[in-house]
Amino acid sequence: MDYIKEYKSFVNSHYLSEGVRITAGIVLPAVVLNYFNLLSVGVVVALGAMCVSVTDNPGPVHHRKNGMIACIIINTIMAGVAGLLAPFPFLLGILIVLACFIFSMIGVYGSRVNSIGLSALLIMVLNIDRQHQGWELLSNAAYIFAGGVWYMLLSLLLHSFRPYKLAQQALGDCIMATADYLRVRSSFYRKEVDYERTYQQMLEEQIAVHEKQNLVRELLYKSRHIIRDSTTTGRTLVMIFTDIVDLFERTMNSYQDYKAMHEAFGEDDILQKYRELILELSNELDEIGIAVKSGEASAETDKLADHIEDAVKYFEDFRDRRRTADNLDSFINLRHILNSIGDIANRIHTLHLYTTYDKEIVKKAALPSDYDQFVSHEKIDLKILKDNFTLQSNTFRHALRISIATLAGFIISLFFPFGHSYWILLTIIVILKPAYSLTKKRNYERVIGTIAGAVIGIVILHFVKNNDALFVIMLCLMLATYSLWRTNYMFSVVFMTPYILLLFHLITDASFKTILSDRIIDTAIGSAIAFLANISLLPAWEHEKIAKYMLEALTSNKNYFKNVSAAFTGNPVTNTEYKVSRKNAFVALANLSDAFSRMMAEPKRKQKSIKELHQFVVLNHMLTSHIATLASYVRPLSEKYASPDFAPAINRILARMDDGEKILGEEEAEQVVMDDSTSDIIQQRLQNLLNGRREEIKKGIQQSETQKKLTEFKPLADQFNFIGNLSKDIKVLGEKWMDNDLA
Repeated sequence: MDYIKEYKSFVNSHYLSEGVRITAGIVLPAVVLNYFNLLSVGVVVALGAMCVSVTDNPGPVHHRKNGMIACIIINTIMAGVAGLLAPFPFLLGILIVLACFIFSMIGVYGSRVNSIGLSALLIMVLNIDRQHQGWELLSNAAYIFAGGVWYMLLSLLLHSFRPYKLAQQALGDCIMATADYLRVRSSFYRKEVDYERTYQQMLEEQIAVHEKQNLVRELLYKSRHIIRDSTTTGRTLVMIFTDIVDLFERTMNSYQDYKAMHEAFGEDDILQKYRELILELSNELDEIGIAVKSGEASAETDKLADHIEDAVKYFEDFRDRRRTADNLDSFINLRHILNSIGDIANRIHTLHLYTTYDKEIVKKAALPSDYDQFVSHEKIDLKILKDNFTLQSNTFRHALRISIATLAGFIISLFFPFGHSYWILLTIIVILKPAYSLTKKRNYERVIGTIAGAVIGIVILHFVKNNDALFVIMLCLMLATYSLWRTNYMFSVVFMTPYILLLFHLITDASFKTILSDRIIDTAIGSAIAFLANISLLPAWEHEKIAKYMLEALTSNKNYFKNVSAAFTGNPVTNTEYKVSRKNAFVALANLSDAFSRMMAEPKRKQKSIKELHQFVVLNHMLTSHIATLASYVRPLSEKYASPDFAPAINRILARMDDGEKILGEEEAEQVVMDDSTSDIIQQRLQNLLNGRREEIKKGIQQSETQKKLTEFKPLADQFNFIGNLSKDIKVLGEKWMDNDLA
């Protein structure tokens, strides 16, 4: 691991910026009001600020503003209602059940609305032990309101100073995620390849790339000041994102079976040289990603270009020494892999130029006019909520689950002394997630993080006695907590636990031993309740809905292939249609991979036909890769080789995909009985070229018109052949999986 690179990436990330913003938003009102001997008021104001920060997720500024306004209003109401009902356990129990159900159900409207619901629940549970009467009740709600408004103004003010910073940071993360994906693909060129592990890592990285691409789309295409204004910075960011998505498609290219490639060249060092070049490409992308995050120009050297030039010379020498009539096709594939590496290097060179934010470079580039088609729009439609009032809805089941679990936690807390209920409920609400695997992971991380954090807290308080020093340490722990809570929950809890312990030590008279034991006991109780609820209260298992993700992946790949292959029959689609189908294919594949990963974390008895499902996911990733490879030939070769001869192969592939869709949709599929060996004119043309070229090689002819045509035509024919075989395998595997699942 390159620790310097990791450090640069983190200090320039939006996660650290968020941590600084939240820490300042929480601490400043408490410090200022404490100066006027109003610490108790400052703590409540800080509480209001902290809960509003939960909904300040990365996104377009107007979405963030609207979300925080709604959050402030709802939190103020919830603080008042919780304080009003605090003396009445029965009514408070009803409030907990209703609030947990309602604020969990609104999660159907997307992640931002879901975070508003989470914030409301946090405010509720943090006020159920705070009994107020008369004006105290109103003043407490007013302080919560003031804290929320303060944080919102701080957040919007910081954005106004650096309106492009969040987009730059998210875009830099996206570029570095692409580098990680490319780095994993380089493993296929190792001498000893663990194919199963490499494919699993590749699927995980593809999920990460999709998440980061989706965030950047939201930030760029939904931000008026970026997409509609003609500033150099805005235009540059859009162009970088457009190019990095194209580059990601290029990194997915697959030219042949990796096992066959190792059989042909595994004993030579040329594959290792290719791997080293790919790793250099990844490192260059990392440097560009860090530069984009920081807003500075990246430093480009001639090192990569020189290494590619050396690799080309090495390949040509290796080819001249080793090429025979029998391994001709393997050398053609090697050449195209090298060409792909060179193409990615050229794209990286362009990205280096963009990081200079040179007006002359970007002024000729037109911003996309069809950007609205690449982002999703969440509508607040009551029909969506109504349609989810069914046990078939995972959101509805989660809402019931969390309502029952929190009620159980509240009832148990009544048998404990004052001050336990809020932490038990807080633990349940934070841990319990809609998916079993996510809840299991959170539960483990919460328990381990709390224990480790408690040890850190004990060590700090044992050696540090000065309150000013403890306050500084607490600020550092807060910063670490809020910087990591979106990326590494366990370490966030590790830092949060001593931060909470120090906070209570500084503002209360309770003994440290009491505070520590209470937190550990409450966390254990909340975790146990969340665990039991996760496995027994209407659990949602992935195998119940995985067929939907399988179908979406196959359908989106079919549309992607249809739009790409149309160019080779002389009927190309528009660039927008092609890019939308590409985006949908990548998203669907990421969703399928993510669902499979969640299933792997579930109990073995719930992992139905896991072997077949894993093969299905891998085959779909290979299918997307080969379609992406075919797409890379559209611009240079489609006009030259466009012919009705491609139609039989295309129609056969689409028919198989149609059958696969029907099988996964539990419809009766038609059987495609076309004879591959006789109906595919393309493969016949390829064979004729191969035979002709082999005869030329036997005669010692190095350069010829046949050689040129073969170099161009073979990759096209190979991709149609690969895609055809994959579509057949996916159909068979889908049928087998459905038979096992329905059995």
